[in-house]
Amino acid sequence: MAKNKSSYVCQHCGAHFGKWAGQCTDCSEWNSLVEAPNVSMPHHNKSTAKPNSARAATRGTSAPAGNYSGTHSAVMPLNAVNVTLDTRLPTGISEFDRVLGGGLVAGSVVLIGGDPGIGKSTILLQTATNMARADSLAGSALYVTGEESLAQVAMRAKRLDLPADRLRVLAETNVETICAALTQEQPAIAIIDSIQTIYTDAINSAPGGVSQIRESAAILTRYAKQTGTALFLVGHVTKEGTLAGPRVLEHMVDTVLYFEGQSDSRFRMIRAVKNRFGAVNELGIFGMTDMGLKEVANPSAIFLSRYDKPVAGSVVMVSREGTRPLLVEVQALVDDSQGSPRRMALGLDFQRLSMLLAVMHRHGGIHTSGQDVYVNVVGGVKVIETGSDLAVLLACASSIKERALPSSLAVFGEVGLSGEIRPVPNGQERLKEAMKHGFKHAIIPKANAPAKDAPQFKGINVIAVERLDDAIESAFEL
Repeated sequence: MAKNKSSYVCQHCGAHFGKWAGQCTDCSEWNSLVEAPNVSMPHHNKSTAKPNSARAATRGTSAPAGNYSGTHSAVMPLNAVNVTLDTRLPTGISEFDRVLGGGLVAGSVVLIGGDPGIGKSTILLQTATNMARADSLAGSALYVTGEESLAQVAMRAKRLDLPADRLRVLAETNVETICAALTQEQPAIAIIDSIQTIYTDAINSAPGGVSQIRESAAILTRYAKQTGTALFLVGHVTKEGTLAGPRVLEHMVDTVLYFEGQSDSRFRMIRAVKNRFGAVNELGIFGMTDMGLKEVANPSAIFLSRYDKPVAGSVVMVSREGTRPLLVEVQALVDDSQGSPRRMALGLDFQRLSMLLAVMHRHGGIHTSGQDVYVNVVGGVKVIETGSDLAVLLACASSIKERALPSSLAVFGEVGLSGEIRPVPNGQERLKEAMKHGFKHAIIPKANAPAKDAPQFKGINVIAVERLDDAIESAFEL
């Protein structure tokens, strides 16, 4: 027998519970359980419960066989699977293609999130109009808006001076109606703006809830896989910067993109945090203009500040975002604390900063106890790789000593807990990027050092170090 029993669903991770609790045991979020009534729950009788398959196997008996007579896909050897190369659909924006892994893949589902007003709808409208005019697609693009009216979408296209004569639009929030329209139009690319406004008649709850988001996304994903339509889903983000709704939404799609950067800055970054068809952590950089988002041809130049003379606490780091190196400036300010010492990191991992300061005290002879430490990556970019360690510590040391390091110095390297300078991937590509922008000195891990007679690195003084104290000493001797 089955009985109707209320269940509770976590609005943060989508986990189900039989009774309410103050904290979700799956994601540790507080006050996130919401009642989902009228859910049929199986009524078990403990005295007649049968052992599960694992327990039955330990007793030497087989698990009870179920009735699995339904249709299923054919089982075949892996080497017999027909493999075809992914067909890439260019978006008309090279930086966007880079983040996607070379363009859109037919049948892929891309989830893009970001703060309100950061440019999600703008770049997707630009992409839709570009692809609608592509000869290979023959105007096969559909923009579905659930948050704005068609007049608002048309006004944005007119303000951005976009060619909107071939783009087809639809204002709808019911997922069944949207799928019917997609079946009729058969577009090569479809954009759903946004998934939080879409609902299905199969679930009796308001749009934006966990169940509605999950089921609506599942229906759209199945449609995309069955028809080969490339699908964009726009997602809202929480105040922590993560996509709103259940985390299962990220597992359901092929690619997850996040907008980075401050809304008051004219630069926007799109990072791929998941991509089944390309590199993870690939970064596309755009400039926000009156005519929409424009790709930045030389990304390294926008993150470098040019001073009339060297400034204490500033170091240029050679990072690597996805498949390309990127020059960014790391700034540090260390000052006497007026109370409890504060640590603040913008664009870097706060916990790692605390660890690095302890390493600098033990193995570099420079302590920051009783002092406030502020570290910032210029331009709003987030650096998540450990190759930034050496640059952060040299910037802090420069601020503490009030001695400026040469403006022609570039740095990269990971710092270990024992004070060793560990190598980072693609060291020589980073050196070439520094040389391209006119840097004359580079402090790098010894394991990343090129051969002494390498002709391509004759224009730069490479200082290879193994220990943190050697790196600090070398930097202040330049």
